[in-house]
Amino acid sequence: MNSFCSALVFSYLCTQISLQQNPMDIREACKLSIITINYNGLNDTCGLIDTLPLGDESLEVIVVDNASKEDEASVIEQRYPKVRVVRSDRNLGFAGGNNLGIKAARGKYLFFINNDTLLYIGNENYATLRTLIKRLETSEKIGIVCPKIRFTWGDNPIQYVGYTPLSKVTLRNRSIGFGETDRGQFDTAHPTPYAHGAAMMVRREAIQQGGLMPECYFLYYEELDWSLMIRHAGYEIWVEPSATVYHKESQSTGQHSPLRTFYITRNRLLFVSRNVSRPLRYVSYLYLIGAVAVKDCLKYIIQRRPQLVGATVRGVLNFIKQSVQ
Repeated sequence: MNSFCSALVFSYLCTQISLQQNPMDIREACKLSIITINYNGLNDTCGLIDTLPLGDESLEVIVVDNASKEDEASVIEQRYPKVRVVRSDRNLGFAGGNNLGIKAARGKYLFFINNDTLLYIGNENYATLRTLIKRLETSEKIGIVCPKIRFTWGDNPIQYVGYTPLSKVTLRNRSIGFGETDRGQFDTAHPTPYAHGAAMMVRREAIQQGGLMPECYFLYYEELDWSLMIRHAGYEIWVEPSATVYHKESQSTGQHSPLRTFYITRNRLLFVSRNVSRPLRYVSYLYLIGAVAVKDCLKYIIQRRPQLVGATVRGVLNFIKQSVQ
């Protein structure tokens, strides 16, 4: 009996040591964690959830409620018992909300998807998730894989099948295939410099090596910066066009809202400060402030949109204030 008890004690101690050395062993209880952020977007979030395979035991769905004005989290919990809702008392922004989801997730792979997207239109088709996982599993070097992204309107034109590299001075680049009718012309999987924040599947190890999403941006540019962080950790980013997600585009902030204008103006300067080395950094500042911001202000003045003029100026001033602190 003493030998039996000793063996049990030894087995328990070994188990505890093993769990301490490998804390992720407990958390990796499912193959895939789907993470989306809800902020005053109940209808969009429910529309997305309705296209997810909630009955699949190999995955979990996590909705991060980013301090919505109404109690939308409770509505989601009641309507979808299989969905896990994580509530935040304050709006953490895109990166902060996703980081909250990362900390709650148990999956080997994490699929970040905007709440204003649909996994399919028309006939049910869950192949997108399986296809993205299959692409990740072709090589341990792939840290992120994105699907083809198409708009929900019209004939569902292409929004994204990869990006061209950003210019270090102008910060200009191009979304490959943007606005084109999908005729299968971009259906070959390939590496890309940056992931698209609307839909990206990420290997957990890549997050552990590259770090969490940079929360300094709050909105816009964070997925570009995060892409560089993941690549600097030694991983590749791929597009798998045989998987498709449909995007309603930005309904929560508006295409030309003061909020969007402020963060786009500020964050492209912030991106330069974090990723462009001297002396090109200062050349880029000069271009973005002296040319782009001034041109935008003149355009908004002609359009009689003083709110956007103010948002542009505030974006520049906010960046300068943060830089000198």
